[in-house]
Amino acid sequence: MAQRLALRQLLSLTPRTLPLQGQQVLPGPLAPRVPAVHHGRAFRTSAGCRSTFNVQDGSDFQDRVVNNPKPVVVDFHAQWCGPCKILGPRLEKVVAKQEGKVLMAKVDIDDHTDLAIEYEVSAVPTVLAMKNGDVVDKFVGIKDEDQLEAFLKKLIGA
Repeated sequence: MAQRLALRQLLSLTPRTLPLQGQQVLPGPLAPRVPAVHHGRAFRTSAGCRSTFNVQDGSDFQDRVVNNPKPVVVDFHAQWCGPCKILGPRLEKVVAKQEGKVLMAKVDIDDHTDLAIEYEVSAVPTVLAMKNGDVVDKFVGIKDEDQLEAFLKKLIGA
């Protein structure tokens, strides 16, 4: 009962009346017995998050991949694909190490069948390397980190 009352009081607060950081939320006998402690956590995006994005539709692919001045690695994958679940994070990690020199677009073939057909994806995972809107390299299947780094260095021209 006390938990419901506390939750109701918390939910009734409007954004203007929310307490400042470090202030107690619940007044009176429902207040926690220990002082509020700030743990220094904040939500931030890592370099990996900024350089990797999910393609939303065909026009998004055109804008963010084909028309992009930076080289883009396109990961064609599917939710049900076991090897995709291994390759995806591995590829994201290697792309993040490039510190913005290359971007990564993720395309779910079940959601974007038209793109998969257009780029002749017949198996997943398929990874395309695109530069100035053109496919310059491609591989199908799983690769280890060293092979992925070599693939990206070839794309970047480093």
